Amino acid sequence: MNSVNRRPLPSRIERLSELAFDLWWSWNTVAREVFRRLDYPLWRLTSHNPVKMLDLVSDERLEEAAKDRAFLGIYDSAIEKLVGVRSGKGTWWPQRCPGLADISIAYFSAEFAVHQSVPLYAGGLGVLAGDYCKEASDLGVPLIAVGFRYSSGYFQQTISTEGWQVEAYNRFAIGETPLERARTPAGQPCTVVVQVAGEGIHVWVWLVRMGRVQLYLLDTDVEENPRWGRDLSATLYVGEREARLRQEIILGIGGVRALQVLGHNPAVWHLNEGHAAFVVIERIRQLVESGQSLEAALQTIRSTTIFTTHTPVPAGHDTFFIDKVKSQLSSYWGTPKEWHEALLELGLHDDGNGNLFNMTALALRGSGAANAVSQAHREVTRHMFAPILPVTNGNLQAITNGVHIPTWIAPAIDTLLERYLGADWKERHDDPDLWEQVFAIPDEELWQVRQSLKAYLLAFIREHARQRWTERQASAAQLAFGGTLLDPSALTIGFGRRFTEYKRPELIFQDEARLARLLNAPGRPLQLIFAGKAHPDDGDGKRSLQRIYRRAGDPRFAGRIAFVDDYDLHVAHFFVQGCDVWLNNPRKPLEACGTSGMKASINGVLHMSVADGWWAEGYTGINGWLIDPRERSGDWAEAESLYRVLEEQAVPAFYERDGSGIPQRWMAMVKQTMRTVAPQFSARRMVKQYVEQMYLPKVGGVRAASAVTQEGN
Repeated sequence: MNSVNRRPLPSRIERLSELAFDLWWSWNTVAREVFRRLDYPLWRLTSHNPVKMLDLVSDERLEEAAKDRAFLGIYDSAIEKLVGVRSGKGTWWPQRCPGLADISIAYFSAEFAVHQSVPLYAGGLGVLAGDYCKEASDLGVPLIAVGFRYSSGYFQQTISTEGWQVEAYNRFAIGETPLERARTPAGQPCTVVVQVAGEGIHVWVWLVRMGRVQLYLLDTDVEENPRWGRDLSATLYVGEREARLRQEIILGIGGVRALQVLGHNPAVWHLNEGHAAFVVIERIRQLVESGQSLEAALQTIRSTTIFTTHTPVPAGHDTFFIDKVKSQLSSYWGTPKEWHEALLELGLHDDGNGNLFNMTALALRGSGAANAVSQAHREVTRHMFAPILPVTNGNLQAITNGVHIPTWIAPAIDTLLERYLGADWKERHDDPDLWEQVFAIPDEELWQVRQSLKAYLLAFIREHARQRWTERQASAAQLAFGGTLLDPSALTIGFGRRFTEYKRPELIFQDEARLARLLNAPGRPLQLIFAGKAHPDDGDGKRSLQRIYRRAGDPRFAGRIAFVDDYDLHVAHFFVQGCDVWLNNPRKPLEACGTSGMKASINGVLHMSVADGWWAEGYTGINGWLIDPRERSGDWAEAESLYRVLEEQAVPAFYERDGSGIPQRWMAMVKQTMRTVAPQFSARRMVKQYVEQMYLPKVGGVRAASAVTQEGN
């Protein structure tokens, strides 16, 4: 399977297939417009999947498009841009690093969220990885990404009549996605073999093109493998510990081998979370078996490896009994040697539950530099892994996450910013001075756009409910619970994220009588829209979700609470663009960073959160609200603070209007949130920071060591 036309296309537009098979189109306005104009109803029907579109669009429509001057103008522009993006010319990287045109950087992650047509993600880590790759492409950074091709992806969520989450795992059709077999320099399909539990597991490698970036996906669903081996790449984050360990062996060891077979020799290896830590084991093993001492090999690997940790709680770091690790790797080692035990000791760590093999500990000890994903998260990580950090010279950095603005900005906001910030604003969006111009936008124009985005969100929710009724004959009550009773004029608060205990999705329900008064205030109502999935093994998260769903049917709340099922990238766009307020109330200090509030803020949605993760850095006092009980603590105290902020600040600011019906205080805050969040919390700032602080020091060390070696020769 590859991007060569699978059906004849008119010669004038034959590169449509090439465009469809490069996910760069998903964040480029002109490229998206090509497919919208080709067949808009089909664009909607396929959920914005151009690969599927090209299989379904009629020959007559293709012939018409090949003769349509307006269409051809947009098509030619998109192809020209794609060619330019792939070359990397004129981008930031070659200007910043003119002598490093020949290097590459390997980026490993267990999940990547790039587009909903390629369901390889579960949540925040995948979205961050996808945004990272997109921005690396935009900047020309020579990134090579490695992950898994999950045949069933993450689960699709529906809600039963009783409010329980129901999970369905549906295999996605590769033929409807932009995946193609990765090929070796000799032109052969890339396959590697990894020894796991005494079996040689065959791993196919797929390629996803993302502009300047190549994403390689490992796939064990291969006929030669035993059933358990084929299932290793079936779903994300399997709960069974032995299967999880095997997945991570494939990701780390198989990923290293895949890059080598494909002809890549990365100058820097970036491990995005501990799932990929077996990269360290495989690279050290290769050096030791080539003749280096274990100590020398470890130092070599550290000099080219960096590690990013995203997890603020000990339970979130994958751990395994050391005997299980030895058992799974027994055939991997070959002839037993004394250094095997020493190498495995790199992963041992006692987090209070015994001395276990800890993937984060392995990654930290195998890396020469490491970072947390916010200032607050750095302090939490230092506390959890203090005994290990000296191997990175104790220098745990903080590089706060950011979001890929071209992906998450609403088209209507984009158009408005082009008018007042300049047509090239997206090329300069990490410049804080640029965003001072947001104050030139008339309040009435920005308010009108914000209202239209909310109307678009509510229209989407109604259509989503209609689909549920059509597909499953959902009851009238289920349609109401899904949001069909929502009011486009009400102050709308969104909560969209994974349902788990520490994120406290039910905090706002601590005092239900008080909440009911807020929701039903005459002339000043609120409404709450929830969305998110609980992990299949998280019983507490599922029960919390069910309670919220059932509250949507409580007459006291008058239909002003809704739960939208199957939250994914597509749904998330509507949420972060269309709500008035984005609510985030995790239990401190358990939010490593969080990025959903960033996505909302760049669209003018006001953020309301505790001072954890990114909001501890982003809150200025005039760009959103802080849930802060001050001298008190606990859920009741923070809920009291939340109610007080709503009653005394948010609701009055939203409903107090001038003679033209514009909430001036509210719009002042909207502009402040866009001005302060967009440049500081963009993926562009984030990727540049990784390059400056993490990649270039490693590349410089490699080049210096190479120069010394050459002089010695």
